[in-house]
Amino acid sequence: MKLKEDMNPSVSGRPAGPYRATDQLRGIQQKLVSSMHPGVDTLDKVMEHGAARFPRRDCLGTREVLSEEDELQPNGKVFKKVILGEYKWMSYEETYQAAVHFGSGLAALGQKPQCNIAIFCETRAEWMIAAQAGFIYNFPLVTLYATLGGPAIAHGLNETEITHIVTSKDLLQSRLKVVPRLQHIIVVDSKPTSWPGFPRGIMVHNMDAVQELGSRPNNSKEEACGCGHLTRQPLPSDTAVIMYTSGSTGIPKGVMISHSNIIAGITGMAERIPNLDETDTYIGYLPLAHVLELSAEMVCISHGCRIGYSSPQTLADQSTKIKKGSKGDTSVLKPTLMAAVPEIMDRIYKNVMTKVEEMSSVQRTLFVLAYNYKMEQISKGYSTPLCDRLVFKKVRSLLGGHIRVLLSGGAPLSAATQRFMNICLCCPVGQGYGLTETSGAGTISEMWDYSTGRVGAPLVCSEITLKDWEEGGYYSTDKPNPRGEILIGGPNVTMGYYKKQSEDFLVDASGQRWFCTGDIGEFHTDGCLKIIDRKKDLVKLQAGEYVSLGKVEAVLKNCSFVDNICAYANSDQSYVIGFVVPNQKQLTILAEQRGLRGSWEEICNHPEMERDVLRILTEAALSAKLERFEIPKKIRLSAEPWTPETGLVTDAFKLKRKELKSHYQDDIERMYGGK
Repeated sequence: MKLKEDMNPSVSGRPAGPYRATDQLRGIQQKLVSSMHPGVDTLDKVMEHGAARFPRRDCLGTREVLSEEDELQPNGKVFKKVILGEYKWMSYEETYQAAVHFGSGLAALGQKPQCNIAIFCETRAEWMIAAQAGFIYNFPLVTLYATLGGPAIAHGLNETEITHIVTSKDLLQSRLKVVPRLQHIIVVDSKPTSWPGFPRGIMVHNMDAVQELGSRPNNSKEEACGCGHLTRQPLPSDTAVIMYTSGSTGIPKGVMISHSNIIAGITGMAERIPNLDETDTYIGYLPLAHVLELSAEMVCISHGCRIGYSSPQTLADQSTKIKKGSKGDTSVLKPTLMAAVPEIMDRIYKNVMTKVEEMSSVQRTLFVLAYNYKMEQISKGYSTPLCDRLVFKKVRSLLGGHIRVLLSGGAPLSAATQRFMNICLCCPVGQGYGLTETSGAGTISEMWDYSTGRVGAPLVCSEITLKDWEEGGYYSTDKPNPRGEILIGGPNVTMGYYKKQSEDFLVDASGQRWFCTGDIGEFHTDGCLKIIDRKKDLVKLQAGEYVSLGKVEAVLKNCSFVDNICAYANSDQSYVIGFVVPNQKQLTILAEQRGLRGSWEEICNHPEMERDVLRILTEAALSAKLERFEIPKKIRLSAEPWTPETGLVTDAFKLKRKELKSHYQDDIERMYGGK
């Protein structure tokens, strides 16, 4: 809902804000919105509302695994491949009943209302059923990323005093750390039934068995607290989720999110998705322990959409676990809605652009002409049906061919990738901005807004003010646009960190909660926000210049030779350095052109390769108008990719700067002349 250029989108009229959602007809929104359906003020009622309104409609879908096999690669490694069948669906009514029975079974095993229960599991239908059981029976859910390290998992389970945990067979055997109070482990996989090797006193159950226990008449919902009186239904102010953020620094913190926080957040998100209704199909594959995925799925449940589950390894026909010649999840499910982190979209963009490079010169010319023509047309508000059908249909089919809205969150999306998604996938990209601390809600760009690099106007549940940051030189009085640290306020702002005080949460005179994000933004005249910096990413060089590491990375990530990059600078040094995960295909071609042979590690460690990639990066940085002092002077090529499993990036693929610094400490010393 953008404003006319001459209207001031600030509620107070002051450049610092607060800024709210705006409407061409009604102007600035007068009151923040906190709920979607009348009377639906807690999350158990969202599912209940869905089951009452859409009882027979498909709710949760899982693809059948027909077979698994090992595939030997040319380099001698063995990859696991799966052949998958059709999606099998549970209706809204069946999903609600499964959640009621599971919650009742947990209560029969001693789980009490308002006592924490942990979910440590991959994204799948059972995760959502367990979560709904928690919402219905008022068991606050403690969510942990499947890729957190052992100490972080133990910290989360210990801090929240977990006695019952829901997990999967793989995680139970590979990552779960047994902690002192743990009594019951519920495994979502149906087999096996015996789990040897666990300490005495810990009982391991199958989810099916717990549901069966809960379906017995004597364990009905009314008796479920195990002490003869009714289960206490949650209040809007009760904690629904304690969500551990993977945290780009230090020990993960548990964010306490109430029922009313999530309801406000999903109300704001749903308002930005045009024509959202029960005919939509959403594909769920991002971690449900992340606020973006949990919120997106709750938006779907509140509107009767169906959710088909997937994983990054089985998403598309070309995904790593899909056997050549068989179909990935998007091809079978044909979703209309999808949430994605920039890392995954960057991957699709680079794969397609590499294929374009391999086309014949006639095909490539046709593609580039169509691309540029469509970019010009959509900027004027026109559609290009002929181009879409003749040129972009094949690219669109990568995600099933029916995506109508793609929601991007978790990190900034590069302009090149955003444009590519708009043009080649023929669907709008809603760039969102929010944090776990704001229930994932903050802003989402309008679907018809094709400008890049912006995250849209505040959602109807939130308002935003800009706070001056003197050290970085950002002020609300800056011209042409007011700038400053982004503070988000509204009913979606969470209750704080579990057992931790934080100065980042504030309460104003009217009782409204605010969160200081640490991100620097600027507001444009049409009321849209652009993220321009981050307080923690700012480093002052020896000569006094400030360098935004995030800005340097965002520019250089667009280079085809770069899969990932981390810029680094020491305040007692005069220049920036960088660690680069190079694109294997591009670097191998370059090595062959130079006549270099050897393993991937040897190519990455070759000084000539380092010099070549640094030259290419410098050219890219200069053409993107980076200042000389912002451009890395030395780089180190990393043969190993950075994944959540290596602990160098978070689950949302944000860089963990502290861990990367420790990992490359020797290289830092070498590049700064210490060795």
